[in-house]
Amino acid sequence: MVLILSIIFIIGYFLITLENKIGINKAALALLTGVLCWCAYLFMASDSHLVSEQLMHHLSEISGILFFLLGAMTIVELIDAHDGFHIIITAIKTTNKRKLLWILCIITFLLSAVLDNLTTTILMVSLLRKIIPDKNDRWLFLGLVIIAANAGGAWSPIGDVTTTMLWIGGQITGVNIIMKLIIPSAICLLVPLTIASLRLKGNIQTLTKEVSISVVSKYHRYIIFFSGIGVLLGVPLFKSVTHLPPFMGMLLGLGILWIISEIIHKDKDTDDKDALSVVYALRKIDTPSILFFLGILVAISALQSAGVLTQFAEFLDRNVGSESLVVMIIGLFSAIVDNVPLVAASIGMYDLSQYPTDHFFWQFLALSTGTGGSALIIGSAAGVAVMGMENMDFFWYLKNISWLALIGFFAGAITFIAFFS
Repeated sequence: MVLILSIIFIIGYFLITLENKIGINKAALALLTGVLCWCAYLFMASDSHLVSEQLMHHLSEISGILFFLLGAMTIVELIDAHDGFHIIITAIKTTNKRKLLWILCIITFLLSAVLDNLTTTILMVSLLRKIIPDKNDRWLFLGLVIIAANAGGAWSPIGDVTTTMLWIGGQITGVNIIMKLIIPSAICLLVPLTIASLRLKGNIQTLTKEVSISVVSKYHRYIIFFSGIGVLLGVPLFKSVTHLPPFMGMLLGLGILWIISEIIHKDKDTDDKDALSVVYALRKIDTPSILFFLGILVAISALQSAGVLTQFAEFLDRNVGSESLVVMIIGLFSAIVDNVPLVAASIGMYDLSQYPTDHFFWQFLALSTGTGGSALIIGSAAGVAVMGMENMDFFWYLKNISWLALIGFFAGAITFIAFFS
């Protein structure tokens, strides 16, 4: 069973990386891979009823991620429809590539710790589309944005879903994880950012000028922009207060922003109002990207349910020996398989009696799985979002960004080991 499931996943994964060469949309390949993995698992399992229960359990978690993504993308599209990103664009005065890269990556690093790496990446993709018209330049910036978003999410208990899992499970505490990981996480960004910026020269072609929407006043633009950013920032607070899943906070924010947009545009003509509505934003969001997420997460959940990931973790535990090396391997493996089931498998394998709260193992696991996914574009939610929204090529990322991400990963890991081992 393990071999067959692994083969199906590897073939599907390989075909996804060849999307541009074979001319088949990666969402279709991801959906096919996900369904085939579960079909294979079902046919080889002794209890089909148990398999169905496992699928429904995973679907509840996956749907939370998809609804979160749907809400975040809709809010960003609504801000964009009101030309809200012009507020940020006008605040960025430089056209120098090096300065601009540093500004955007530091903003991403800090913002992803407050929001989360997925929401922050969605925001930055929309912003960079406005700032950098040249695709090659924009892809380079977005590659560093992925590294920055994952590094920023790793040191905050609400910045990355895996860190949140460890926080909720009692493996780490909020203040301690911030104090221990903020410097190693910053190193994970600063080292590749420095190398990349040294390779950049000149200015970007042009900063996109404001495209005025006649039916949107400056006042309404500011209302939607700050309301949108406000509800996004309110999602972590909602989760901390209610302990409900983050997607509930995102849907609450979308509902609030929807009401605000309806009120401020209630006196406009129907045609003018339609282009500024949440309904219009929902039509504009990248649905194939959401389906791509669905397929990937469904496939990975099949591997988790069949015990493939657990067996891998047990193999490492038996054969590697070194605690730090095991965690680093898990972190790098998260670039191939989503870090969420890997962390879930680790939590299942190692209990708090073996590694108590705030033990080196849990803290290093949060850092490694949070930043290791940057090594491949498909290895993190941030990378998958960019791949879907920008249609970024897998092999372009592998050639131009992966080596920078790996240098940053090892620099951050060595820093953490040196400080706290």
